[in-house]
Amino acid sequence: MLFNSYIFILLFLPLCLIGYFGLNRCGKDTLAQVFLLGMSLWFYGYFSPSYLIIILTSIVINYLFTLAMDRTRAPSLRKWELALAVLLNLGVLFYFKYYNFFVQNLNRFAHTELTLLNIVLPLGISFFTFQQIGYVVDAYRGETARYPFLQYACFVSYFPQLIAGPIVTHDELIPQFLDPAKKQFSWDNFARGLYLFAFGLAKKVLIADVFGKVSGWGFANVVELDTTNALFVSLAYTIQIYFDFSGYCDMAVGIGKMMNIDLPVNFDSPYKALTIQEFWQRWHKTLTRFLTKYLYIPLGGNRKGTLRTYLNILIVFTASGLWHGANYTFILWGILHGLFSVVNRRWKSWFQKLHPALSWLITFSFLNLTMSLFRANSVTDAITLVKRLLVMDFGPISSSVTDAFLLPEIALLIRHIPFLSCLEYDPAVLTAVFYGGAMVLILGARNSYEHMLQFRPNVRNFAGISILLAWCILSFSSVSTFLYFNF
Repeated sequence: MLFNSYIFILLFLPLCLIGYFGLNRCGKDTLAQVFLLGMSLWFYGYFSPSYLIIILTSIVINYLFTLAMDRTRAPSLRKWELALAVLLNLGVLFYFKYYNFFVQNLNRFAHTELTLLNIVLPLGISFFTFQQIGYVVDAYRGETARYPFLQYACFVSYFPQLIAGPIVTHDELIPQFLDPAKKQFSWDNFARGLYLFAFGLAKKVLIADVFGKVSGWGFANVVELDTTNALFVSLAYTIQIYFDFSGYCDMAVGIGKMMNIDLPVNFDSPYKALTIQEFWQRWHKTLTRFLTKYLYIPLGGNRKGTLRTYLNILIVFTASGLWHGANYTFILWGILHGLFSVVNRRWKSWFQKLHPALSWLITFSFLNLTMSLFRANSVTDAITLVKRLLVMDFGPISSSVTDAFLLPEIALLIRHIPFLSCLEYDPAVLTAVFYGGAMVLILGARNSYEHMLQFRPNVRNFAGISILLAWCILSFSSVSTFLYFNF
């Protein structure tokens, strides 16, 4: 189910809030948890009920492994149980996400003729698999309590973060499910959560989806682009994924807040970063945390010499790229981020001497180029786009770019506000306004979470949220999934 859909906003979310808090108010704590689990499973299985078999099996098996490790006293046997649990999780992830990619490359390079399977990638499998790997490892280390199965199942399947994160840890979420103070409805938390949800929805529907029209057209016609339109297309996707992922994170945290659940902040104005290290401290923060805790540090981190540190960084970023998808574009994207991180680390003193504006420009230019690689259908397409950027054959802006910003509400304003009439005759001006406005929001606005903390419920704010929600709902022209649903 999508956050940006009629059924979620008009039916699922109100029903979930009323049922969850209503049952808790009646003293039916356990039944409220069962209800929350059922709603989360409905949310996950909405598009394909077969997904439920996968996630429920994963939840049961991982929980049984943690019980087994808790009861096993022999250290060597516990290590085998941990290894088996981790390998089983990775094996399931490999089968659904990477099997056909592996077979395709085996057929290509080893000249085999293995048959590809008709495998449908379950939504969010990378997220709930990593979340459970983290839990199993923590259980092995003795860092988890003996949580009841119901709370564990809710921890894995909690719908706001289930499909696209954040990747939460057991100590962040399960204690909140058990806290009696969080089971009572709070108008203040509801208002703050609704405020953040509305802003996240606006980012997705009113900004990301609009720029998505440009990037969709451009990456489907890479060979036909000149330098001008290649610039607009590459920047369009950089803006699109920013507001798409930021919007999802805001909505996830906002829904959690409505339910008195505090989810970790996963997105903190990453395009303001002056270095690539700072970018990864701001972008998908919980994935960075997971890879640091469960991969980088076990590999030795920075404790085994400079060369080993650089190798560990490259391994982690390559794993990050592969985690995002079974395509050489993602792998190369991860490797490039790893190499740039090594360069920044190796010549840290030189980068620190740069003017902040120049440091930002270098970092953002790198991000924009690699985001194009992230989006491209193939490495060949990505290389073609870079060539189009460098060939310097500037030309007029394509109507496929400018038409994306001629929204019905914009046309209405142009018709009724005289000084805006120039936009009707020069679509390039409107395009510039959208690009410029997006960059101002990216670089000038505070993080939405900071706004939520300072939010004060009053009539004016309620009216503003209502108008924004209505505008977004009326803009639901088609189903548009979040980009991170694919990962």
